[in-house]
Amino acid sequence: MRKPWDQYFIDMARMVATRATCTRRQVGAVIVRERRTIASGYNGSVAGDVHCEEVGCKVVDGHCIRTIHAESNAILQCARFGVSTEGATLYVTHFPCLHCSKQIIQAGIVKVIFAEEYRVDPYALELFAQAGVEISHP
Repeated sequence: MRKPWDQYFIDMARMVATRATCTRRQVGAVIVRERRTIASGYNGSVAGDVHCEEVGCKVVDGHCIRTIHAESNAILQCARFGVSTEGATLYVTHFPCLHCSKQIIQAGIVKVIFAEEYRVDPYALELFAQAGVEISHP
């Protein structure tokens, strides 16, 4: 019996998270359009910088500022290679932070499916609702 699509892509996001270099939390994201993966991302340092797993996290106000979040990384991969995210679905291991939520909306992503609730920001929920972005937690 084959896995349902949502489970398949959430499992893929979990696999992508295994590449994360942040020692505080491993997050993975996969952007899908028409049941095809168009990008993936995990939380880690910008290209060419040292990684948290090598030198430790750079924490300011309780957040590691060394890393790019998984959702942002996936969206930026699309931008870098000229792949449209309009109408896409984002599968992510953890609920997106407020900043990533804004980027998701601006990127034209219409659905977010997340595996784990983590610091769910009420304003992010409000923004998603205003933008018509569907949120799902299997």
